[in-house]
Amino acid sequence: MSAASNLGIALSGLLLLSACGSSTVPELMNLRTNRPGPDEFAIVPTKALQMPTDLNTLPPPTPGGSNLVDPTPEADAIAALGGNPNARGNSDGALVSYAARKGTDPSIRQELAAADLDYRKDHRGRLLDRITGKTLYYKAYAPMALNQETELERWRRLNVATPSAPPSGTAQAAQ
Repeated sequence: MSAASNLGIALSGLLLLSACGSSTVPELMNLRTNRPGPDEFAIVPTKALQMPTDLNTLPPPTPGGSNLVDPTPEADAIAALGGNPNARGNSDGALVSYAARKGTDPSIRQELAAADLDYRKDHRGRLLDRITGKTLYYKAYAPMALNQETELERWRRLNVATPSAPPSGTAQAAQ
């Protein structure tokens, strides 16, 4: 047998084997899928059901209204921080004061950015990512990135109060 016929047999075998494989990629691993997948943020857990002591004293139903088992994330967060969710006014100043009672670090964003950069330098990704210098992570999430200065300006044009602003030059100059 000649080298050309051996090569032809090898290519034919490779073609036959590749036809046996599956080309489907699990939805969670395929960042480029065009199909609508599950939205893990749409699942909101409810609170535990409670049996009332007297079934005759139940309030009348309120169709479309709130329910005792509906999630209340803001009130739950206020209660977890030691506040009273029923005593909220127009401002969350008391909550912010309580959360900052042990002090705040004005350079926390810069510290976190530096720690993130150090982590990414130590964990550089897969071989192909290191060779090309690119990762799929940034490409996959680039359309969802938020430009904080542009967003701050958008909210200010709408005359919405912005109690906290990003610590960059553009936003600080606008204050």
